[in-house]
Amino acid sequence: MITRNAPYFKDIPLSNGQDAPLSLSCSVERDVRFEEVDAMGVVWHGRYPSYFEDGRVAFGKKYGFEYLDIYAAGLVIPVKQMGIDYIAPLHFGERCRICATLHWTEAARLNFSYAITDISGSLLATGYTVHLFLTIDQELCMDRPKFYLAFCNKWLSGVLLGAEQT
Repeated sequence: MITRNAPYFKDIPLSNGQDAPLSLSCSVERDVRFEEVDAMGVVWHGRYPSYFEDGRVAFGKKYGFEYLDIYAAGLVIPVKQMGIDYIAPLHFGERCRICATLHWTEAARLNFSYAITDISGSLLATGYTVHLFLTIDQELCMDRPKFYLAFCNKWLSGVLLGAEQT
């Protein structure tokens, strides 16, 4: 799925005035496990960040931007901000789909939005995370790291849009 607009992030033109590239998305399905639900049988609200992470892991596999690649570059990407909007409950045993979307920014950060739906496509939750690049020594990167610049160049050129869609 490729999207242009998202409720959490606005499309901002590139510094040269051109339109930002289309956002990149990836979806993954999973079943709700017993350990994730409360006494009412619904997913506890504190479990949703791990669903978002499932989406980011699938995104990384699809686009060649995995956590271990980031770590191998001497970096980590901690969450700086997160928000979740709960729309309808998820129940034990249900299958859901998590769509993670990376939105373009020229800043040294990652802007992800998420949509969690049931298998029929009904929207259950949305959310976002903002990640910063830090060195392994916990120093903030003020510029986009080289490996992320290479990823962004592929994204700008349209190479990543040819990745298999989910």
